[in-house]
Amino acid sequence: MELIIITVVLYMLSTAGYLAYLFFQKNYLHEAGCCLLAVGFCCHSAIIAYGFAKAGTFPVHNLHETLSLAGWALSGAFLAFQYQFNLRILGIYAAPLATVIMIVSSRLPKEPVLAKTVFNNFWLIFHVIVIFMGEAAFALACGVGFLYLIQESSIKSKNHGFFFRRLPSLELLDSTGYACIISGFALLTLGLISGFLYAKLIWGKLWTWDPKEVWSGITWMLYAALIHGRLALGWRGRKAAIVSVIGFTVLLFTFFGVNFLLKGHHGEFTKW
Repeated sequence: MELIIITVVLYMLSTAGYLAYLFFQKNYLHEAGCCLLAVGFCCHSAIIAYGFAKAGTFPVHNLHETLSLAGWALSGAFLAFQYQFNLRILGIYAAPLATVIMIVSSRLPKEPVLAKTVFNNFWLIFHVIVIFMGEAAFALACGVGFLYLIQESSIKSKNHGFFFRRLPSLELLDSTGYACIISGFALLTLGLISGFLYAKLIWGKLWTWDPKEVWSGITWMLYAALIHGRLALGWRGRKAAIVSVIGFTVLLFTFFGVNFLLKGHHGEFTKW
């Protein structure tokens, strides 16, 4: 419990650092926000490792653990993309989102976990990890999409005010968003393939028309259409940003709505 509090505090301090960087544009503020997030990510990794060691199974048994894993994946994905693209300003989106996810997760009941050997299957563990990392990449693409739309609005209105001076060029935002989508799509594809293999082992069929499978397929096709549109039809800029936001909205429904509103195989192995 203490480590969860420390992680939340580190994420909150990172959020404060990035927000201060947004206003004052001092490099040391960005570096402080990034370092605090990295330390928080390390603490978060320790939480997940401890949960795995304590239960003997992969920690995705309830909404508390699942949200925690989502926050961990988001922080890790952001740190990776930050290192690759040096898009500093994206921290004002990633750090607060990770903070909110962890606060919500920490407030949810931590139901006792019964040992289930099904969670020790390699394909399931691989499936869960790559799916969450892919969703984290799509979350970042959504954030970049929002920043693109804000910057584009500033440019079109010729109101070169607060955000225009602080946000990067449209070209950098567009290329970074595309990189996030390509990475997320590759990970989602691997996650779906491993999920099919796991389904074959458990239920004897690659595809069972489970609601989670169906909506995951819809999400995959939506992002596939976006990539095809960019490569074949020249979808860039505003259109790509809007589709990124829409795609992440569909992804959120797949993550939350399907579990709460629809019944399927995935609910048999978790309590949410």
